[in-house]
This record gives sequence, structure tokens and C-alpha cells, in this order.
Amino acid sequence: MSTLDMTAVNARLARAWVWIGPRFLPFADVASAEVPLSRLLRLSLFQVSVGMAAVLLIGTLNRVMIVELGVPAWLVALMVSLPLVFAPARALVGFRSDTHRSVLGWKRVPYLWLGTLAQFGGLAIMPFALIVLSGDSNGPPIIGQIGAALAFLLLGAGMHTTQTVGLALATDITPPSAHSRVVTLLCVMLVVGMVLSAVIFGLLLAHFSEVRLIQVIQGAALSTMLLNLLALWKQEARDPSRTPMDRARPAFRDSWRALRGEAGAVRRLVAVGLGTVAFSMQDVLLEPYGGQILHLPVGMTTRLTALLALGGIVGFALGAWALAREVDRYRLAGGGGLIGLLAFSAVIFAAPLDSAALFALGIALIGCGAAIFGLGTLSAAMARADAGQTGLALGTWGAVQASAAGVAIAFGGLLHDALAQFAARGALGQTLATPATGYECVYLLEIVLLFATLAALGPLVRPAGERAASTTARLRLAEFPR
Repeated sequence: MSTLDMTAVNARLARAWVWIGPRFLPFADVASAEVPLSRLLRLSLFQVSVGMAAVLLIGTLNRVMIVELGVPAWLVALMVSLPLVFAPARALVGFRSDTHRSVLGWKRVPYLWLGTLAQFGGLAIMPFALIVLSGDSNGPPIIGQIGAALAFLLLGAGMHTTQTVGLALATDITPPSAHSRVVTLLCVMLVVGMVLSAVIFGLLLAHFSEVRLIQVIQGAALSTMLLNLLALWKQEARDPSRTPMDRARPAFRDSWRALRGEAGAVRRLVAVGLGTVAFSMQDVLLEPYGGQILHLPVGMTTRLTALLALGGIVGFALGAWALAREVDRYRLAGGGGLIGLLAFSAVIFAAPLDSAALFALGIALIGCGAAIFGLGTLSAAMARADAGQTGLALGTWGAVQASAAGVAIAFGGLLHDALAQFAARGALGQTLATPATGYECVYLLEIVLLFATLAALGPLVRPAGERAASTTARLRLAEFPR
């Protein structure tokens, strides 16, 4: 083949690649001349650090504390839910970053840095507090309880602050037309961080020891600091004209009242809360369920958290595909709820069938359904955000979502322990006198809550002209997404 022919072939291949890129390459259409894809990917590293912390909280640590360290499940659920004490403050953090006064001209960077410091501090003291909490030391248990509570609180404050302000910064530096795709990219990076962290933690803790646990958590603390520093480096331009010390700043109460006064706002928040509770009650129970009922080892149950995250990646991909085709955001969220119904049914039947494969399928579907539901409701919240209130809109969604998750995690652990004790004493009958009863009752309740979520979403799926008139109507099963 001649040089001229090769040049022609290369030109055709280049044109084909340009045509393929925006259609099939992941997030190729997110980048712009002002914000290249490399910069967005670097910014998304803060989501990787948050995903790593989430895997430690809802995956590795709750299994290790319950099974290996012998901490009661109710206390583990309470500790894991402590980071969510700061969840209601996400709306305030987002609002403050919207209206921050700074001589340096930064709105988001100061909050990102404070969140990073809190994450690092919580992870740095956590392993020693957990060992004292387990009783495997000479210190009194109360010291371990106080230390563990402080560690989880610091980690929670850092995660919520970093994530809220990081999402707001991403929307600040990108054009409005790309916001939905940018948020989808950041959500995918959160799940990628969870997948990588779950796999790495599973490998490192395959042969468990307390020394290895300390090393893993301290490594996570150092990684968090490095990832977040890379993420925020030169992302927000200094512009003192945006943040003068003498500028008027609206009251949070007024901004919140305006946001809440929008048509359908309360119903949207109720739907977010119900759906989050439905998908979150099992967070502290899935790995112990796999270990206690299906007899899976630590490394295997930790890798199942990676499967949950992989299901989330599939869900985000499907959600992004649907949003690109202008599928109604609330209809999309309802589809996630329907997937959740199938997921929890699979998890329930895994115990009587003694099927680890069915359990794994259920976990993957939980991740997929939760991702689609979260992406649909988050995109809807962003679409209704006014100019200059991005942080408040994202913070409000995050506050409801994270608060509901915290309540669900704590209640799920308490409900499991109570029902397990009743079942063990035979109070629920001989048929239900098994260790699986407490877990499966929680999963059944989550199915009921998913039906309630679909009922709440129903009127929001209607055309815009009818939606305002139906937002105060009673919830009826006939109003499911259709």
C-alpha cells in the first residue's frame, strides 16, 4: 500500500474515531475548551476519597467489628450512623460556600480543605479506638467508645463537607448544559473509588490481624489527604470581586424558605428520603448476612461490596443514557425503585436456597437500583437550582439523602438485633427460629418502603402543566410512575 493510500486510511480512521467518541466513549462529551477532561477527572478524585471512606464504614469495618472484634451489632450500627449526624448541615455548608466572603477570592476551596482535614483526622485515630472498643486492650471500654465516636464523627463531617462543596465546584467551572453529565461523571468516580477500595481492602485483610487493620486504615488516611490535594489544586480561580468582605449575604432562612416554597418541593424531598431509607437499611447488614448465614470469609464479603459498587456503575451508565435521551428524571428514579424490588427479593431467597450466586446477583441489583434512583433525584434537584444557589440545592438533596441513610442504618441494625432475639426465643414460631430471620425481616421492610417511594414519585412524573396541581394530592397506588 502506498503512502498516499495510508494517509487516506488514517484520515478515515480519525474521522470515524471523532464520530465514535462523543457517542460511545465514557464522558467524552463532558469536556470543553475551558475545562478539559483531564481537569474534570483530577477534580473527581475527591469522590474517590469519599468512596474509600464509605467502603470502610459500610463494608469492611462493620464486618470486622461484628465478626472479628465481637462488637454488638446495635453498637456497630450506631457507630456507623454517627457520621450522618452532620448530614442535615450539608444544606448549610452548601449555602455558606455559595455566599462565602474571602479576601483571597475563593468560595469552595476553604470548605474543601476543611473537609479534607476532618476526613484525615477521623481515619488517623479510628483503628486504635476500635481496638480499645473491642476490649482487646488494657484501657477501659468507655475510652474506646469515646474515641470511636469522635473518629466516626470527624470522618462524617469531612465526607459531607468535601462531597457537597466538591459537587458545587464542579458545577461552577462547567457550563450549565453539561451539569447533568458532569454530576454523572462524579457519581461514577465515587463508585469507582468504592470498587477499587473494596478490592484492595479485601486483599489486604484476607489474613486479618489487628496490626494489619491499623495499617490499612492509616494508609486510607494518607491516601485521602493526597487525593483531595490533587483534586482541588488550581481548580477554583481566585476572584476577590466575587467574595468581598463587605458584600451583602442573604440569610439562610430566606433562601431555604424560597427553595422549600417551590411547587412539589416537599414531595420531592419525601421521595428522596423514602427511597434512601429503602436502599440503606441493609448497608450495615449485607456483609454480616453473607458471613453469618452464607458462611462467606472476610475477603469474600468485602469483595461483595465491590460487586455492589459495580452494580452502581452499571446503574449510572444506564441513568446517563436515559438522561441523554431526555427521559423524565422522576420516571428514571422510579425505575431504580423497581430494580430494588427485584434485588431485595433475590437477597431474601438466597438464604433458604443457600445460594451465594443469588446473593451476589441481589447485591449487584441493589447497587444498580440505588444508583439509578440517586441519579434521577439528584438531576431533578440540580435542574431546579437557581443561579448562585447550586451549593444550597445540592446540599439540600445531600442533607435529606444522608440523614435518611443514617436513620435507616441505625434502625436497620436495631431492628435486626431485636427480631433476631425474638426469633431465637421462639417468639415468632419454630419456622422462623433461625439466624436469618432478623436479616430477612429488614429486607422485607425495605421492599414495603420501595412501594411507598414509587407512590410518592408518581405525581411528579406527570407533565409540567399538571405537576403543580397534583403535588398536594394524597398518595395513591394508582399514581405509580407509568
